[in-house]
Amino acid sequence: MTTEKRQVRIERVAAGRYVVRNERGGTIPIGGDDFSPVELLLAAIGGCTAIDTDVATSRRTEPTEFTVTVSGDKVSDRETGNRMENLTVSFALRFPEGEQGDAARAMLPRTVALSHDKLCTVSRTVELGTPVRPVIE
Repeated sequence: MTTEKRQVRIERVAAGRYVVRNERGGTIPIGGDDFSPVELLLAAIGGCTAIDTDVATSRRTEPTEFTVTVSGDKVSDRETGNRMENLTVSFALRFPEGEQGDAARAMLPRTVALSHDKLCTVSRTVELGTPVRPVIE
């Protein structure tokens, strides 16, 4: 087992509006008309598996369509707190006709399963139920 520290910073830019920054200079706005934290969770789950799948299949051929939709039900429960349930990651991928497209299509189920079962850090973390520890500095 190896470990590698990852981190983002979230800074308030206005009432109800924030920006996430990573160490490489990337930014994502949160709040207002931008992404909500739940939408970012869904994006992280889908993005992780999308990247794994794209890397593997596009070695065979470029897709003609590549769309991943992530959905779930936001539950508000007084006893157990707010959470997401029924998370689903749906793939709409198309590849050109021919031998290379056939090869990409053939490997798609295995690639998606491998990402879900082993590679995608985000969905693996959610499914394993990793505790989150809040700290006030």
